[in-house]
Amino acid sequence: MHDYGSWPIMRQIRNTLFCCIIHISIITNISCTTSATSLSHPNIVILFADDLGYGDLPSYGHPTSAAPKLENLMKDGLRFTDFYSANPVCTPSRASLMTGRQPPRTGMYPGVLYPQSIGGLPLEEVTIAEILKPLDYRTGIIGKWHLGVGENSTYMPTYQGFDYYYGIPYTHDMCPCVSCFYPDDSCYYNCNTAVVSCPMFENAKIVQQPANFVTLADDLTSKAKSFIKGSVANSQPFFLYYAFHHTHNPQFAGKNFRNMTLRGSFGDSLAEMDWNVGQVMDQLKASGVENNTLVFFTSDNGPCLAFPLRQGNAGLLKCAKGTTYEGGQRVPAIAYWPGKIEPGVTRELASTLDLLPTIAKITGATLPNVTLDGVDMSPILFDNAKGNRDSFYYYPSFSQSYIGVYAVRHGQYKAHYLTQGNSNSGAKNHDKDCRPSAPMTAHAPPLLYDLYQDPSEQFNLNSDKGSHAIMSELYELKVKYEANMEWRESEISRGSDPSLEPCCNPGCTPFPSCCRCESHST
Repeated sequence: MHDYGSWPIMRQIRNTLFCCIIHISIITNISCTTSATSLSHPNIVILFADDLGYGDLPSYGHPTSAAPKLENLMKDGLRFTDFYSANPVCTPSRASLMTGRQPPRTGMYPGVLYPQSIGGLPLEEVTIAEILKPLDYRTGIIGKWHLGVGENSTYMPTYQGFDYYYGIPYTHDMCPCVSCFYPDDSCYYNCNTAVVSCPMFENAKIVQQPANFVTLADDLTSKAKSFIKGSVANSQPFFLYYAFHHTHNPQFAGKNFRNMTLRGSFGDSLAEMDWNVGQVMDQLKASGVENNTLVFFTSDNGPCLAFPLRQGNAGLLKCAKGTTYEGGQRVPAIAYWPGKIEPGVTRELASTLDLLPTIAKITGATLPNVTLDGVDMSPILFDNAKGNRDSFYYYPSFSQSYIGVYAVRHGQYKAHYLTQGNSNSGAKNHDKDCRPSAPMTAHAPPLLYDLYQDPSEQFNLNSDKGSHAIMSELYELKVKYEANMEWRESEISRGSDPSLEPCCNPGCTPFPSCCRCESHST
């Protein structure tokens, strides 16, 4: 049996050894010039939206969204049309971004982690932060973690390679929801009233409980700006992972954005997130590091369509969050680096899985000695060339080893071997395939779509002339990929323990309402 309380110590030892290996590698390559070394250590900023759909931003087709800062980022950066989150729900998607590995390899399946979950991202998994630490990067995460808390904060970011953390460690609807909009407008549903109120952590300590949704964006952005300023003052390259709670249900917004958009509550929330993006970009400029910083913006999965008039938008794509249809995993994405990335649009295939190997390439970091599912995106970003990814494999939100891959995309073609609806795609969705009432259905032959001509997945080609060769090729890819997939024991299936719910007053009564403390962040 594992001694989970000792895991952070084990990780520290492993990281020390990892650092030694890197330092030896640097010494043996000391002939590199100073200028080359500085160029290999750019700052990295990942801006990660929550439940933002493919059709939610103006440049992706929404007529009433207001997002001027993101629009500027797109105008001066590279916009992706075929970018995929690794999974259609939060926890597995975020684990894949951090590790470059599919959820089965990390144990981040099936579904998502909760406040009382026993498991979390295994400490043996190597995150983006951990590959950068040996290069003297300062690493910070602001916002939503959702990769586990665990006993004694075992799975929190400061045990996963991050120097600094400030935020709520899971989705804000996993707490009681009271006030979401300025000045004191109630949330449109109560979220989860059976658990502790949302805890605001600074590193491994709770500094406020409950978190204040109305001022949350201001608080998080202030910490993000301070992190940038502090890193520059220390002459350290930095990695900032800003994981927004916007635009997940229930949406929220402060004084400057309430009732300020044509799109209602969702639009107000999106506008506030857009302001957050602008504040980070302004700080990069003010600190004089914009031209030495890769900024990458994307979303963890497709939009939630469960709440009419308070939901995201998948644009022309089929279904939404929780499904392996395009609306569940194809998401907006923007890459920005003045003087390095040429503004424009790319139709190359790419994924959140590709961020870790790409960051390793451009910083000179050593890749972890594990099987990666991500590939280096550098040819797309810097050479306007064909990317290294030809295929993408869709695992469902509730993955299981005996089920495997639901769908495969190769080039322009996508084959669905299994389909299933999901509650996050809306119980009243006009498309019955998307509804939670749509059961898991096997397809033999698979449903076949040409995503270049039919991104909405409306016209099944599996009976067309010439389709047999295409389906055979995709099936061979599926069989080979599944044969090489290693399924780690599920962390999410380890169960739950109410005593693990984060409380600023441990042991207090009556639980959980007694878990309250005023803000005392540093």
